[in-house]
Amino acid sequence: MTENRTYSIEGMTCDHCAQSLAEALRAVPGVKTAEVSFKQRRAKIEAEAGVDDERVFDAANANGFRASLAAGSGAKGTRSDEMNFDLVVIGSGGAAVAAALEASGLGASVAVVERGTIGGTCVNVGCVPSKTLIRAAESLHRAQSTPFQGISVRGGLINYKEVLEQKDELVGNLRQAKYIDILDATPGISLVKGEGAFVARGKLRVGNRVLRSDRFVIATGSSPSVPPIPGLSDSGFLTSTELMDLKELPAELLVLGGRYVALELAQAFSRLGSRVTIIQRSNHILPTEDDDLTEALSGYLSEEGIDVITGALTTAVQRNDAGYQLKVTVQGRSKTFSGSHLFAATGRRPNTAALHLDTVGVAIASDGTITVGDHLETSVPGIFAAGDVIGNPAFVYTAAYEGRVAARNALNGTREARDYKALPWVVFTDPQVAGVGLDERTAAEAGIAVDVATLPLSALPRALAARDTRGFIKLIKERGGERLLGARILAPEAGDIIMEPALAIRHGISVDDLVGTFHPYLTQAEGIRLAAQSFNKDVSELSCCA
Repeated sequence: MTENRTYSIEGMTCDHCAQSLAEALRAVPGVKTAEVSFKQRRAKIEAEAGVDDERVFDAANANGFRASLAAGSGAKGTRSDEMNFDLVVIGSGGAAVAAALEASGLGASVAVVERGTIGGTCVNVGCVPSKTLIRAAESLHRAQSTPFQGISVRGGLINYKEVLEQKDELVGNLRQAKYIDILDATPGISLVKGEGAFVARGKLRVGNRVLRSDRFVIATGSSPSVPPIPGLSDSGFLTSTELMDLKELPAELLVLGGRYVALELAQAFSRLGSRVTIIQRSNHILPTEDDDLTEALSGYLSEEGIDVITGALTTAVQRNDAGYQLKVTVQGRSKTFSGSHLFAATGRRPNTAALHLDTVGVAIASDGTITVGDHLETSVPGIFAAGDVIGNPAFVYTAAYEGRVAARNALNGTREARDYKALPWVVFTDPQVAGVGLDERTAAEAGIAVDVATLPLSALPRALAARDTRGFIKLIKERGGERLLGARILAPEAGDIIMEPALAIRHGISVDDLVGTFHPYLTQAEGIRLAAQSFNKDVSELSCCA
């Protein structure tokens, strides 16, 4: 006995992707036939009864795509049950799981609806796999160069496949331990597999089941978006997911974009052995940051052999047997850039198309994000949203925070407002970029007069001892006062150092207090004290130890 099933597919960029996925699905045990449509973003299979949908999801994921059960697909089971819950959470990433756990702690019955692989973006295709690849690349970089005399290093990449296998093992272990096992072990949480779509107020259809509730949290995340560049959609470019799953290193990698993901993966693949060119439309990478920071980071990337092209408008993309050719206008001059692979890191779009939000009247902004108020409730009472679907700040830790707030407000009827005061962020390049609060530009735009102190790492004993003085620590305080308003750090492990300024801003710790607080000598954290002293003293005239 066989049955027909239909799946929604994310991550395809051309007909060739559809053909590759169809071949992969036909290889799944129990699958008789498989047809995949790039245009419809759908896969249809005929399979033996009892074939687990997870096998289909895993086959798609292994080939760089994400499969999910389409609503009304005729998948296994023919029930038309209506199931009642105190809260229905749509998604299973950081925001969704945080909401479900918070709701369980409040004694609620919770349905977690997931159409694809459990865990969302961060653990599966985002933070976890990217950061472990970045660390692997950094390890190789350190093994190939040293600033210390009398030491010879000759590290090399022996087997890239093993690097990928270790990355995939980490992803699988964390997904199991931190998502699947936790959901299974938490009282009151039911995992419902399939794609959810609203059919009426208070009703979400998932396959042949209808979940009923007065309260919902939408936390379906986001996916890479495609900019309207002629030829790009037809070229078969790589998303970050597909780039990190390539079985062989790209010889020449073209990177469209110059923000977090673009810079992190560009440097990682350069250090692993790819020839990398970054093409950024704005006049600077990280265009929302001050020029001194972005220019310094650009210089460090260039010193490693990465071509950083800014002020570059890509007008056309072509692909042939030799690879990709990008037609680009740089400062008014037409240029062509060639490479074996093309990675587009040009933003993300919310995953909301399949939810049928118009059926219940949930308002969406012009950029596709779900519109919410400070309490994370949408335009429809009882329906909340959290995470990437509501836009920036799109970090996994803010998503988890939003999920908890949304669950509490939904179940308790409270009006707790989201608060992003003193929100730290990190770009995991080397040196890292980290920030919190205002910088000089945003302070000026807000009409706030500030004093700025900048400590070059060449004035930090720890950096001198490590023979790595790349970067600086910049503190911003109110003009003539002691209240810290912001910080920007360009330094190795800047993400760890930024927490002291973040706590100072959040809890009103003054600049004088930072100066008067003990900081262990020969640590990166000592740079915060030295930078704070720089508001009133020339630290070059201070004893390094006294």
